[in-house]
Amino acid sequence: MRSKQDMLRRPLFAAMVAMTVACAAPEHGAEGEGAEAEPMSAMEVELPPTPMADPADVASVEAIVTAVYESISGDAGVARDWDRFRSLFLPGARLMPVATEHLENGRRSSINSVSPEQFAEGTDEFFEQEGFYEVEIGNVTETYGDIAHRFSSYASLRTDDPNEEPFNRGINSFQLLHDGERWWILTIFWQHEPDAGPIPEKYLDG
Repeated sequence: MRSKQDMLRRPLFAAMVAMTVACAAPEHGAEGEGAEAEPMSAMEVELPPTPMADPADVASVEAIVTAVYESISGDAGVARDWDRFRSLFLPGARLMPVATEHLENGRRSSINSVSPEQFAEGTDEFFEQEGFYEVEIGNVTETYGDIAHRFSSYASLRTDDPNEEPFNRGINSFQLLHDGERWWILTIFWQHEPDAGPIPEKYLDG
């Protein structure tokens, strides 16, 4: 079971878990629990247009990762630049936090998956109430052709004071594509240090 303190270490994750569970909850038909669910028909969903990105934000892997951290960071009550955030992601992109349950004989993990739009909606109220800054504290980037992967170690803080003790750390795994003109984020997949264990030195600067 997660303690209250454990949940406070991951406020963004808590908001997304609640949202994901709500979206996944089954509905019972009028004929009771034994009724068979109607097969879901395929639908084409029109995605909202991606905001135009600042060319400087998408010129390199380094730049686009920095733009993610900057767009979600700020003092309590300061509106985040969600248009900038949305402009970094390829349509259909996903953000996937690891959900970890601590058991007596170990841990069990699974993922939750949300869109950039769901992430913005699910965390906006939290950012109204709490200061939150996320900064990169180390990285390893690998590229091949037009694809890239970046293991980006992060620290979460309440202010932009570089001397503040982080309340959380972990690793963001970025998958990226260069389409010939700019970089796009396909997924960000992450796990917190309290669940996964200390970040290895090879993923930390210095």
